[in-house]
Amino acid sequence: MSAHVHAPPRARPVTIGDFLAGGPTPLVAVLIAGFTIGFFAWYTLLVPRHDAIVSELGLFVCTLGGAAIAAWLWFAYARYFSRRAGSTFARSLRYDALTWVPFVLLWLSFILQPQQTHGSRLFVVCLALFCLGKVAIAARFNQTVREVLLDFVATRVAIIVIAELAAVIIGQRAGTHVEESSHILLAVWGRWDAVHYLDIATHGYQGTDMAFFPLYPLLIKLLGSLVGNHLIAGLLISNASLFFGLLFLYKLLEHEYDRPVARRAIFYISIFPSAIFFSAVYTESLFFMLTVASFYYLRSHRWWIGAAVGFFAAMTRVEGVLLVVPFFIEWLSTFKGDYARGLKNLYAVGLVPLGLFVYMAYLWVLRADPLYFSHVQIHWNRHFAPPWVSFYNSIHQILTATQAQTVANQALEIAFTVLMIAVLVGGWRRLRPSYIAYMGLSILIPMSTSSLMSMPRFALVLFPMFAILARWGDKPWINNLIVAFSLPLLGLFTVLFADWYWVA
Repeated sequence: MSAHVHAPPRARPVTIGDFLAGGPTPLVAVLIAGFTIGFFAWYTLLVPRHDAIVSELGLFVCTLGGAAIAAWLWFAYARYFSRRAGSTFARSLRYDALTWVPFVLLWLSFILQPQQTHGSRLFVVCLALFCLGKVAIAARFNQTVREVLLDFVATRVAIIVIAELAAVIIGQRAGTHVEESSHILLAVWGRWDAVHYLDIATHGYQGTDMAFFPLYPLLIKLLGSLVGNHLIAGLLISNASLFFGLLFLYKLLEHEYDRPVARRAIFYISIFPSAIFFSAVYTESLFFMLTVASFYYLRSHRWWIGAAVGFFAAMTRVEGVLLVVPFFIEWLSTFKGDYARGLKNLYAVGLVPLGLFVYMAYLWVLRADPLYFSHVQIHWNRHFAPPWVSFYNSIHQILTATQAQTVANQALEIAFTVLMIAVLVGGWRRLRPSYIAYMGLSILIPMSTSSLMSMPRFALVLFPMFAILARWGDKPWINNLIVAFSLPLLGLFTVLFADWYWVA
């Protein structure tokens, strides 16, 4: 008896009719945009070589290639979007074609003053409009994107307005401070640790800057080379990372619990008192996005993607290496005795600490001390100690303080530390073991440095805490309590940060 195996039907070849499904106008718009991108790629990269043959051939290749690549990307994204958003393919083509139109603005390079189109600045503006257009269209069709976008815009606009008004009306704290920009509306975001990240991006690692991990300043350097300003590059990275971090958190908690819990969680984290750091040139947004994304992929059992994201988290902050623990816990929960496949998935966990080892190797070459990032913490009076020592030191500073500001800062750091511990103790039964382990270690590690300094900022990226709060928040009185606690302190912290007062 013979067995008949039916091969799956082959995908239908793409024809010109598929590109015209949305009508000829969208296709023409995308082709013009692609032609424009190709032309300026030729103008920027090949014309300065002053090689006539290469220049003439390059013009043909770049313009036609740019149009063809743009059309294909437009087609592929519309097909993907129609599946995810439930829209028809023709409608997706028409909507997405609108996002390509901003690239036509590149022709303004021949009209505007040179200082207005310096370097790749105009291209970055067009790219930003391209991305914003895609987000706006996605929000039009997808409830998740729409709710995340509304939350992001409402909270970020409020924080920006408060910070700018504080900087202009109140003015900075007395004394001499670093000015990362001559423009007051930009300088307000370059406070405290932001100075270190911008210095690393501009001059490389020097002295105590090695306490700060390399991924964030590297991204600032790369984007800054296009934008022409490292401070603006940092702001773009931080705010874009926050948006996608909220999106990942929404999807993660929607799968774990339900949509109302996810909605409350992204709102609570967006109005948390130290959420000002999400919009400043700090690593909080990037680290938040990477850790939540790693959990999202681990919970989807996409082990290699989750570990790869964990690699970048460990290159952003040392706490990123803690993702090894939830990886192993989630892996154990799905291990069914298939040793070959199980071990193949487990190998991926090695990517997470590799991010830390890469930086350690760099420090070994640079300073002959792979743990220099830890040793240099003594500059901020940090060193390894049992967690209760940090409490003792904070209480001692309060009792011996001669300034009210010291008392207030230490009290805030103790209060936020107690808040994190209380939420973990009170809500651990509502979390998966991987979340509990990650949250517990994320609290324990900074507490074991003999200081509670920056604990309000460390709490900001502790997303399991907001999952617990979001589940508690289904009771109106608890929801009102969380909002009443968060909003006034967020306004206060924003004003303090904008005026060069220490917050966290």
